[in-house]
Amino acid sequence: MNRVCSFVCAFALLAAPSSLRAGDLLDRIVATVNGHIILQSDWEAALRCQAFEDGRSLDQLPSAERKAALDRLIDQELLREQMHSSDFQHASDQEVLQRIQDIHQQYREAAPPPGWQAVLSRSGLSEDELKQHVAQELDLMRLVDARLRPNVSIESKSIESYYNQQLLPQLRQSGEKEVPLAEVTPKIKELLTQQQMNQLLLAWLQNLRSGSEIRRETVDYKGELQ
Repeated sequence: MNRVCSFVCAFALLAAPSSLRAGDLLDRIVATVNGHIILQSDWEAALRCQAFEDGRSLDQLPSAERKAALDRLIDQELLREQMHSSDFQHASDQEVLQRIQDIHQQYREAAPPPGWQAVLSRSGLSEDELKQHVAQELDLMRLVDARLRPNVSIESKSIESYYNQQLLPQLRQSGEKEVPLAEVTPKIKELLTQQQMNQLLLAWLQNLRSGSEIRRETVDYKGELQ
């Protein structure tokens, strides 16, 4: 499933005096979803988060990835609207800290605490922003899993087919030792489950989009309104 990367959006556009140029605006609307505003600052925060988790700098993100990040923000807002059930279990503090530790391990220079703070600062993120992002990311993944996994059914013949037609040829080509089907069945089943869930998620999002009012402002996908 595609990574979810989102921040809480502000609910007002900051107005600027007439003496300011368009480029001097403090924040701008890039999209609205059912009346909920997504600001340029939300988009930029999502881009910083994506670059940080991928271990890349912000200027390494091409226009296509910047556009995809805005599309994800819209989809994630649609999903958050489905999260308002009283029985929804949000990610725990421990789960958030574990995910941050996983990210931490991607940066060797971040091993000592000062190094970690330097990495965050270089990426334009604070510790609180990262925690907020990770918590929301985990919540969205939990929502999708709870909604879609019960609708997935993987038959044994599908597992066998993947084993014989994909896994074994890959192992033979790489010269690795073949493993018994029983040993890898759980992993193959989960992989096929995720593939089915991806398809269900696309259909769910399409349905949510068709029943929603979505407006995108004209942008050049470098963060500037045209």
